[in-house]
Amino acid sequence: MTLITTTSLGRAPPQLVGGWEIGLLIFLALLYFGGALVNPTFFGSTEALHALLRDTSRVGIIAVGMTFVIVNRDLDLSVGSIYGLIAVVFARLFAPSFLDLGVTTSVVLCILLGVVLGLINGVLITILRVPAFIATLTTLLIGRGFVLALTHGQAIYYSDKAAGHPLFFHLGETNVLGFNNQIPIAIVVMAIGAYVLAKTRWGYETFATGGNEQAAIYAGIATSWVRIRAYLISSLCATLAALLSAAQDKGVTPLYGVTWELTVIASVIIGGASILGGRGRVVGSCLGAALVVLIDKVLREGWPITRIIVIDGQNIPVNAKYTLPAGAVLVFLGLLLVVAVLIEPYLMRRQVAARLWAWLRSRPPPPAYEIGGIAVEGAQTKGAMVTDMALSATGLGKFLARRDALAVILTALLWLTGLVLRPDYWWNLSNTFAILLNYTELALITVGLTYVIAAGDIDLSVGAVLALAGSAAAYFLKVLGADPFTAVAMGLLAGMAAGLVNAIVTVGFKLPAFIATLGMFYIARGLAAWFVAGQQLTGWPEGYNLLGRKVNDILLHFGISLADGVLRSVAEVVSVQTVWMLLVALIAGVVLAYTPFGQKVYATGGNVRAAAYAGINTNRMRFVSLLLAALCASMAGIINVAYFRSFNPVAGQFRELDAIASVIIGGGSIFGGYGTVIGALAGAAVITLVRALLQLNVQGFSMPQHWINVFIGVILIVAVLVDIWVRQANIFGRLRTRLTKGARTSETVHG
Repeated sequence: MTLITTTSLGRAPPQLVGGWEIGLLIFLALLYFGGALVNPTFFGSTEALHALLRDTSRVGIIAVGMTFVIVNRDLDLSVGSIYGLIAVVFARLFAPSFLDLGVTTSVVLCILLGVVLGLINGVLITILRVPAFIATLTTLLIGRGFVLALTHGQAIYYSDKAAGHPLFFHLGETNVLGFNNQIPIAIVVMAIGAYVLAKTRWGYETFATGGNEQAAIYAGIATSWVRIRAYLISSLCATLAALLSAAQDKGVTPLYGVTWELTVIASVIIGGASILGGRGRVVGSCLGAALVVLIDKVLREGWPITRIIVIDGQNIPVNAKYTLPAGAVLVFLGLLLVVAVLIEPYLMRRQVAARLWAWLRSRPPPPAYEIGGIAVEGAQTKGAMVTDMALSATGLGKFLARRDALAVILTALLWLTGLVLRPDYWWNLSNTFAILLNYTELALITVGLTYVIAAGDIDLSVGAVLALAGSAAAYFLKVLGADPFTAVAMGLLAGMAAGLVNAIVTVGFKLPAFIATLGMFYIARGLAAWFVAGQQLTGWPEGYNLLGRKVNDILLHFGISLADGVLRSVAEVVSVQTVWMLLVALIAGVVLAYTPFGQKVYATGGNVRAAAYAGINTNRMRFVSLLLAALCASMAGIINVAYFRSFNPVAGQFRELDAIASVIIGGGSIFGGYGTVIGALAGAAVITLVRALLQLNVQGFSMPQHWINVFIGVILIVAVLVDIWVRQANIFGRLRTRLTKGARTSETVHG
């Protein structure tokens, strides 16, 4: 008789709470104790603990919804924007100075708005197949534009009217037991979320969809609805948190929810969820929220110090507080996000803690979880259909079949529109080249981003890298008194360092590019503010300012005077940055289109697995592409400082949105495998002309900047949808084929 033995891989991991949560609790206690040692005035009081729990409540509620999204292997970058928008909408509905509606009506309308926003995200991502980071990033920026537009940059308060509605506004206040009512509400939401995710069919479907969506479909799970449902839950959690904030503050400011998406995502990942999907617990996410909020408070509160002030020859000690410079907290939160995402694959999946504990007890180590992505991955090559159509076409059809033809046509149409609306402004040569100056910065960024997108990655940090490079150059010029050459070199070095980190984290540590560059977005933006202490710097040597001047100004600086004529007229309006951009674009375009390196970039983005089988070093292609994007953004930042003769920490804001839209409008595929520098330049021209037209004063009206950003966000979504459904899926061609078949069938029947 043969005995059959089986080897157990151990018990299934608990779904409600486990060892990771116990570790988080211990770390929280140690961190709080450390905060009490550093700043006993604040952290040594019960009020500090109460404030920590109160502020964690709102972040924790949003983290509950985010857990469902991340376990689904999705991402929601819009939660901070939704939080701010709901709070602003409630203020506009309820405040006596605006619509002056009742509290019940205002709350119901806010909940309906939250449902609509969640549905928009879910439908864009599941049905219309827009990548989650693009859809929710655009929702974030559009929502932020609405917040600024609806508040006009001012706070809205309604404390007097709130006094007449104690039932609702008491939710944000301290009760008779001595703690804020938001705390038990958050506990109830956490308990419901934890039970649903761990013990119900909804949770089973969520884990199955995130672990292996293809297998879940084969098992009969409606994965599209599961993913839409997660975005609904996420949006409603953000809505609830916003209403609680409205009840607490009895007002709203334009800064509500800024960077909250970063805080919430970091909370969920620190809580044990996997960015690859299929893993996560609500309790861990809420403990992660408490940890992130506590770290934020420790950094923002600073620690007490004693300064010695000399008055009339006497040393007088004065109690003071040391706080971190402007931007330091943002840098730390960006680092926290990247580190948190690295924890899961390198610590949790390898069960480092459990293996160490087993080794200490001289027991066999537990098995490591499978490291990698989904089990079933379909090979796909992007852009092949449109490329084949372009090769088979002739004459004008050959041009129209190109993916970048639309951008060229749109550029011409938008230019003619401006000429019709304001011929007095549009036909003026100096005004024309003023528009060209705005175009140059965006075009330079777009050139580098074309390589990244063609290689199948994304870079959300290009606008922040622009600010970082400009900040470094400004710091060396103004604070250290460096010469222009040194300032340029240091600016390039700072920007390239950011690109190097992006490339190492993305390629070396195999993190998704959107997560790595999202972390760098906050790190670089924080460092840019840190270098200049959050202030605007001005006043550089004229030798540096020449980088942003007209060609004729440079010639005169070196004692060269052109004779009157066409050449001088052009030199007086064309800037050196435009000439430099065209040179960079020419080199980059030739390399991408006509060299083996460019073809390897396309192959990597089109099908990375097939490219690797063909012997292409795909990691090198992606690495170099990310470095090139940082280089182009750094050059744009250095020129920005020279052109404006000053540096503002908000430089490059929304440029990542403009640049991505430019590449996609110019024929690039958001999925990789295609893109041309000519098309990207045309796409940048489209975005620049749209902004110029919207800002154009026509009969006394021009659109405010906040609404322009909303409009650009809509353009990005439309561009991505065109890429997915018109270029990739060839929906019009399929519809034409179906109609042709239907007509032939009808003729056969009647014949």
